[in-house]
Amino acid sequence: MQLSIVSTLYKSAPYLDEFLHRTASSAQQITQDYELILVNDGSPDDSLAKALIAQKRDKRIKIINLSRNFGHHEAGMLGLEHAQGDFIFLLDSDLEEAPELLLPFWQTLQQQPDIDVVYGVQAQRKGRWFEQQSGQLFYTLFNALSEVKIPANALTVRLMNKQFVASLAGYQERKLFVAGIMAHAGFNQQACIVSKLSKASTTYTLARQLKLVLISITSFSSKPLNALFIVGCLLLLLSVLSILTIGISALVFNTLITPIMAIALATALIVSSIMTCTGLLGLYIAAMQAEIKQRPRAIIKRIY
Repeated sequence: MQLSIVSTLYKSAPYLDEFLHRTASSAQQITQDYELILVNDGSPDDSLAKALIAQKRDKRIKIINLSRNFGHHEAGMLGLEHAQGDFIFLLDSDLEEAPELLLPFWQTLQQQPDIDVVYGVQAQRKGRWFEQQSGQLFYTLFNALSEVKIPANALTVRLMNKQFVASLAGYQERKLFVAGIMAHAGFNQQACIVSKLSKASTTYTLARQLKLVLISITSFSSKPLNALFIVGCLLLLLSVLSILTIGISALVFNTLITPIMAIALATALIVSSIMTCTGLLGLYIAAMQAEIKQRPRAIIKRIY
């Protein structure tokens, strides 16, 4: 098979018909030998029903129905695992990323055979001030902490060759940060500046975004752990010096600061440093626990 197109479904019903039409139109300008894989990530609307109706009209559509909502990244990776094409096009079904991007991405890969991946990048992050600034802060923080660097404002949409997608199977972690994994995999990857539409609402709530930030940092960087260990040691040393200094001052020079106050201050410093370090350690231990359990990233209920 020459081409596989992979997308996920979550509250996608309002966009699905147009998405399927535009995606098929773009794919058929390249080849008739293609498949369209839709992974239903426990969508609460009628996305699955609409996809099944579309499949009756087009047998090239393959639907993977997960047993519940496992997450955008998990569903996308599972779709890639089932792709059989020599080239795999990954994009979201909400039409924020135009299906027609397949054509210029394809042209780039055909003109430059040494390129393995073409991915979309926003020239300017979409959304209001908070979304733009928080996104920029995330990329700056991640690239400062991690040895693996990811391009700012990178999008889901990308066209990959089969060898690159096959390499992703080697990543077995359950806490997924796909942008980090794809950057870590290496190969020759080329960015392409694209425009991304903005919907009035998004399924990526602030809580889900914060969760992704935690996963990305704890999965690809140990620098916060090292830094907090050093800070904890310094705070501990400072606490001991405070006890000695204030204690001696109170005992020798009869200052108004009592030893009990000095001990209370030192204890507060020690406890705060321990709590901070322990909190971050908990994040790493939780990630390790998930890896040790080896739970499946997602569970398929049925393949149509």
